[in-house]
Amino acid sequence: MKKVAIYGQSYSISAEKEIKILLEVLEEKNILYFFEEQFYNLLREGKYLEKKHLTFSHFKDLDTTFDAMFTIGGDGTILRAVTYIRDLGIPVLGINAGRLGFLATIQKDEIKESIALILKGEYSIRERSLLAIKTVPELESFSELNFALNEVTIARKNTTSMIGINTSLDNEYLTNYWADGLIIATPTGSTGYSLSCNGPVISPDSKNLVITPIAPHNLNSRPMVISDDTKIRLEINSREKDFLISLDSRITSVPGNTIVYLEKAAFTIKIILLNNQSFLKTLRSKLLWGEDTRNETNL
Repeated sequence: MKKVAIYGQSYSISAEKEIKILLEVLEEKNILYFFEEQFYNLLREGKYLEKKHLTFSHFKDLDTTFDAMFTIGGDGTILRAVTYIRDLGIPVLGINAGRLGFLATIQKDEIKESIALILKGEYSIRERSLLAIKTVPELESFSELNFALNEVTIARKNTTSMIGINTSLDNEYLTNYWADGLIIATPTGSTGYSLSCNGPVISPDSKNLVITPIAPHNLNSRPMVISDDTKIRLEINSREKDFLISLDSRITSVPGNTIVYLEKAAFTIKIILLNNQSFLKTLRSKLLWGEDTRNETNL
């Protein structure tokens, strides 16, 4: 590892100690690093950095000579980082300064140990699939960042009324979901918004997507797992003129006559997984599977 990028968001500046540890390790190993410009400016304003550093501000500033991107924050920080990486194939390692952290799996006290393991080659690269979106008529807001690592969500706007989402899979009609919205999630996103709406947990290496209705009017509407080769068509019926589409954390208002097409993106995102980690370990840790959380205090 010779060259890396570093990305964080505003709340990550509270992780001053962890940032200093990361920089000390990188400098000790003679690894060249670049800060994302806005994050760098926040650190400079807070006087967390003692000297000037190299920066990047756009996808075009990165290339395949970068060996990795370190993110400091939670899973949301990684989702934002993906908008810089896109199809460059730069692997991501998330340092968890956030909360839950299914993607950002390196804990604050594991930075030195984790980088040492990477330099020893004790890691693997896991590829995560993404969803790509196309609309008719074509919308400028999706012309460049038309992909999502976690999920694409259709949701009502400015109304308490449900919306109808006419759904077809591979040109065959499935159903018309009457609901507050609809989530189409990748395996990565199955532990996010979809899970909170009673969707299933899907293993990251599964070749699947999951369709999860949000508060459906018909109680027989249940989450549905489909092949990730499926092409999805959505047409929305609503009392309002507009509805909302979110791609991970990026949200856009869309005219009601817009038809939405979804399919698996042509590229993947690479996640660095240390040999002492696994998805199942993360599930047990984050979801407390197998833990007895009852109050054992004797009354």
